[in-house]
Amino acid sequence: MLAPKPMTRVLIVASRDQAVPIIQELYREHLFHIEDYVDQGRVEYEGFKIGTPLEGATEASTELIKVRAIENVFAIRGEDIDAKQKLSLPQISSQIEQELPGIEKEVEELAGARSKLDTKAKEFEQKIAELAPFLEIPVDLALLRGLRFFSVFAGYVNGNLILNVPHEMQVVKSKERSFVLAIVPEKNRAETERLLQDVQFQAVTIPEENGSAPERTAYYTEQIAGLKKEIAAINEKLAGIKESHTGLLVACEEAFRAKIEQAEAPLRFATTSKVFVAEGWVPADSAKGIGAALDKVTGGKVFVTELPVDPVHDAVPVEYNNPSFAKPTQMLMDIYSRPMYTEVDPTLMLAIVFPIFFGFILGDVGYGLLLLIMCFALRSMLKGDEGQQFLVVLRNASIMSIIFGLLFSECLGFELPWAPIIYSRHLNIGGAEAGAGPMIPELLILTVWIGILHITLGRSLGIINHARQDHGEHRIKAVLANLGWITVMWGILIAIWSMFAIPLMPDLTKLPVVVAGLSLGLVIAIVFIVFGVIFIARDAILDIVELPTIISHVLSYARLMAVGLSSVAIAMVVNYMSIGMFIGPALKNISILGILMIIIGVLVFLLGHALNLALGILGGGLHSIRLHYVEFFTKFYKGGGRKYNPFGMKRRFTED
Repeated sequence: MLAPKPMTRVLIVASRDQAVPIIQELYREHLFHIEDYVDQGRVEYEGFKIGTPLEGATEASTELIKVRAIENVFAIRGEDIDAKQKLSLPQISSQIEQELPGIEKEVEELAGARSKLDTKAKEFEQKIAELAPFLEIPVDLALLRGLRFFSVFAGYVNGNLILNVPHEMQVVKSKERSFVLAIVPEKNRAETERLLQDVQFQAVTIPEENGSAPERTAYYTEQIAGLKKEIAAINEKLAGIKESHTGLLVACEEAFRAKIEQAEAPLRFATTSKVFVAEGWVPADSAKGIGAALDKVTGGKVFVTELPVDPVHDAVPVEYNNPSFAKPTQMLMDIYSRPMYTEVDPTLMLAIVFPIFFGFILGDVGYGLLLLIMCFALRSMLKGDEGQQFLVVLRNASIMSIIFGLLFSECLGFELPWAPIIYSRHLNIGGAEAGAGPMIPELLILTVWIGILHITLGRSLGIINHARQDHGEHRIKAVLANLGWITVMWGILIAIWSMFAIPLMPDLTKLPVVVAGLSLGLVIAIVFIVFGVIFIARDAILDIVELPTIISHVLSYARLMAVGLSSVAIAMVVNYMSIGMFIGPALKNISILGILMIIIGVLVFLLGHALNLALGILGGGLHSIRLHYVEFFTKFYKGGGRKYNPFGMKRRFTED
């Protein structure tokens, strides 16, 4: 549970004529993680080389490309499709032969026609854009081209253009700049260009059109409307094809992909002209079953054996081994890094503690219920395993927010009818007393205790990991170093408790003095700190400079209180502004102005709490996961494990 699933290394040897049934069975079992064969002159593989694909790989790849091209036209993604009914491979083969060519031809023709229409529509839109500057100039554009004795200037200018040469000019003014169309004698062209430079002239090409700009724009607009009708008709036909054949297309893609993966499997094996060898990993509890299944499909013409495993030096693939409720949290672990095969897997602890931290921060019944409703509403929108896992994690966090909201007696910034069961976080906002007021010192000490226990757990797991992974003298030093970090931290705590009486913490100030004016508590603290520093220095002398981080990491857990209080403060400010400043006064004297104030108050209430909920989700999630990634994992966790990726797939649309 706190370690990855045990893995067994398996060696498979058989004649090449048994490759097809063995590959098909391994693919169907979906358990064998193949170790790719690399020809690097290994003595035990002398005379072997990388295998060649099975027959049909090229044809299947070609067909897969065609199917994916059709899916791209329809914007179909397999992970977004709900598998209603699985098709058998004989059904798929029959439909591929009978239906797929016709679908492919029809879709290709429709997509090609739509593409041509789209291109034509964009050309017309470009022409309309070129005509836009001339819309307010009622002149046939053909008259502005091909003049021998006159020069035509069209473009934008900044400021007022004054021409001191013979000219005809029209100006269309706007806020930023003006559009100018000027016609001057050819002999005055150079002087006109100089004057235009003074007003930062930006030339515009005169469109190659016959007729005025409004006429041509109306014509192109009409043409575009017609093209869009044709495109809509094609889209309607494509939508009908999509609705009728989506299931077949995703099933075909899955079938072709499976065929290609099986056909290319020999590229990962070591082969000779007569035999092939495959090495890989399977879960330890499935090793015997794999051997029996291969023996059955080959009629006993296969050799399967288990190879010795060196957990430290072998790159053992890692598969999580967690109870069902913790599996969605594996997504958060993969974001950080998958555990190594020999180290403690903290997924279960993260699955338990992350929602608690989140709930402690958000801690509001109203926000928790809204978040819970949002999680259920998004289930049909977020497709794929990762999206669903994220929603489950968020759902658990929302439930903890509701629980802590009941304990804190909070609902959308209001107090519930009962007093807080643990500590109050209500603030004095708006001039009204909120219960007994926030118990900030108690909340702060509670979060410090959480940090102390969480970090102690992390260092304890570090001791376990080093005991598992290291060897010889380094193993002893590493174990003692982690023990040293624990003793230094607790030594500092005992020293503080011996000097100061702190609420909710042990009071050691009354312990007797034993030597040199030092109390028993201080003596114990000094011993803890001295031995801890020695243990740390023996492993890595430079780690001594990191000793101040002991205090900073513990105090970092105070963010659980600080971020939570900020959320409460925002909620109460929103309530005071919406109810105390708008809705409340308006209800005392109903009028048109009062109704307007009520509407404003309701908007402030809804928008304010929506924003605060978004900030609460973001803050609760980020700070909760940060405390694990930075303060907790760094005490024991290395990560970097290789993902267990078994040969085969979980079929969703097809079946053998």
